[in-house]
Amino acid sequence: MRPVLDCIVQPLGSRYNNSKKIGEKQLILNTEVFNHQYINNEALVTSIPMHNPNNLAVGDIIVIHHNVFRRWHNMKAVEKNGRGFLSEDEYLVSPDQIYMYKRNGCWNCLPGYTFVKPVKSVDNLSSDIERPLVGVVKYSDGTFLPTQLVGFSPGDEFEFLIEGHRLYRVMNKYINIEYEYKGDEEEYNPSWA
Repeated sequence: MRPVLDCIVQPLGSRYNNSKKIGEKQLILNTEVFNHQYINNEALVTSIPMHNPNNLAVGDIIVIHHNVFRRWHNMKAVEKNGRGFLSEDEYLVSPDQIYMYKRNGCWNCLPGYTFVKPVKSVDNLSSDIERPLVGVVKYSDGTFLPTQLVGFSPGDEFEFLIEGHRLYRVMNKYINIEYEYKGDEEEYNPSWA
């Protein structure tokens, strides 16, 4: 089957990332189906659409919206699958739910998106560990250079965990300032990431 606009993907691992192996034991971190922080957001492309403006290829690893694999409860408390569910191993993903892909070991952002890494706060009078709404560009669609220090609007930063690094996905149109990168800014990656 080859869809017209949507990719067919399978989750890397399982639908939810809600457990962690510690020694010989498996620790369950979350039992809720609705908490977006524990939903897997990496998938493997198994079929590309007929209309493929992003030039995705079979075998690409993609970063997607958390609602693709999410389960939810309807008003009668019956558990349901999302719109893209085909089977436990196959899901449809629309183009606006894909933010970045990995091919040949390199991450590439789709047009309009940038991933930034938060930086540590240097304000001694603030209890914030990281500077709010400021980050160092990690991956970009070419609009911004890697290691560029940028500021962005509140409410558009969405947290992702990619290869052990906590990153914010920000739409390019909401990056509204480019700071002078001095080189002494320390990136913030908490120990749980």
